[in-house]
Amino acid sequence: MMGDLFQDLLSPAAYPEPRPAAVERRDTHISAVYLAGDDVYKVKKAVDFGFLDFTTREKRTAACEAEVALNRRLSPDVYLGVVPIVRDASGAHRVGGEGEVVEHAVHMRRMADAERADQRLAQGALGGADIDRIAIKLAEFHAACRAGEDTAKFGTAEAIGVNVRENFTQTREVLDHYLTAAEAKEIEAAQLGALEAMRSALDARIDAGAVRDGHGDLRLEHVYLREGGGVTVLDCIEFNDRFRYADVACDLAFLTMDLAHHRRVDLAERLLATYARETNDFDLYSVVDFYEGYRAYVRGKIATFLAENAAAPHELRASAAEEARRYFLLALAARRPAVMRPRVVAVGGIIASGKSTLAGWIAARTGAPVDEADRTRKSMLGVAATTRVSDGAFSGAYDKSFTDRVYAEVNRRAGGAGVGPPCRARRLVSLAEDARRPGEFSRAHGVPFHFIECHAPPEVCKARLRHREQQGGAVSDGRLAIFDDFKEWEPVRELPADEHLRRHLAARGADARGGDGARRDMARRAPWVTRLFEYGL
Repeated sequence: MMGDLFQDLLSPAAYPEPRPAAVERRDTHISAVYLAGDDVYKVKKAVDFGFLDFTTREKRTAACEAEVALNRRLSPDVYLGVVPIVRDASGAHRVGGEGEVVEHAVHMRRMADAERADQRLAQGALGGADIDRIAIKLAEFHAACRAGEDTAKFGTAEAIGVNVRENFTQTREVLDHYLTAAEAKEIEAAQLGALEAMRSALDARIDAGAVRDGHGDLRLEHVYLREGGGVTVLDCIEFNDRFRYADVACDLAFLTMDLAHHRRVDLAERLLATYARETNDFDLYSVVDFYEGYRAYVRGKIATFLAENAAAPHELRASAAEEARRYFLLALAARRPAVMRPRVVAVGGIIASGKSTLAGWIAARTGAPVDEADRTRKSMLGVAATTRVSDGAFSGAYDKSFTDRVYAEVNRRAGGAGVGPPCRARRLVSLAEDARRPGEFSRAHGVPFHFIECHAPPEVCKARLRHREQQGGAVSDGRLAIFDDFKEWEPVRELPADEHLRRHLAARGADARGGDGARRDMARRAPWVTRLFEYGL
């Protein structure tokens, strides 16, 4: 019966007025999707893959209703509702109207393919600023996602192990078509071994509220970058709560894995770095490598469903088989040692000397997360990053004892970001007035360290502070009223020359805003950038 329904829905006559000129069908392994003019209709297939069961109409209808409700969290203007599919007096199937209701479909507003992240990536039009927009959107989404006892239990090693072992079970009979026996054994041992090694980290993530009712299927093809700057994300998992209830790092790892699959590890690292900075969640680095491998294996498994389907066209099966092997090899690589050593770059100097601009400039070119003392301080105080803390220069939130706690947390986050063992080798830009503290951390872990000391004339710093106060929204609490308390910068003399770089900004031609003009100045005056890249950044 569903075969007739699927065929009938290819006719423009099956749709309400104004009828589309033509209808295009696209298939996933669980749905038939009909593109009809400005509308999209998604019909669930009567399939049972173990992890989902759509074998009855009631189950398919419930899945449609859940899909609309859950996806409206990230795309409220796209998911229009659930509509009936009827069989009319002639026996033909159509969307809505008179007749016997035989099925239901999800009704969506059609999005432009040109706005899809995977399409933009293929055209070379997905850049760092786009990745930042996506990361900020996901940070806001995850902050609003429900977290409770029912979600937390899915973040344990035991619960994650159920999903991991299910993947291996469901691919056992076909895995030798894509991997050698040694490769298959290595992936299984690595993922199960990582789960055991990560038990304390996973428990800490649960305690931190990181396990939430998230998206569950964050692929590039589900992300749309819309005109006007908005970000819309479609197609979250509705059919199985245990795939959607997960650590936010697991959600994010699907997207970073997808970027790596498309050979854009640089964008994957930037996504992680921006998200970590926006959420103050640097501990996600302690688990994200595992989740990337897990996500890659899931995609490999899904690709085998088509590759092993004897009824599918040969070309599609061959393409799916190639995809499956690539995903499985990506899962294999996820837990192997990195070839790049971790390192820390600290950026310091007096108020408004250009530290934030410089740190952001470096981070954008290296994919390194920026660990800011000011942002960390606000997080520890429980206030938003842009909330002004107007204590005196060396009192309240800025007294020595609290500042010591702030830098202890900065160092702890650096360990979470993979700079210290046992995490994967990563890089870190530390935005700190005091170079000695991140330097001590680096030496304690045997990690290369570089300090960039920013200098700018007082009149330039004051002009920037005036501009900052007019604009608002700054993370730094630096302001004109306390500038004189900090203007005497004590030069750093104890660092060896190969660890210490100085950046001087002359007053003449300096941009008081510290923005694009400052970046242009860096491009003109920054031979030290070459040295940073020589060091392996």
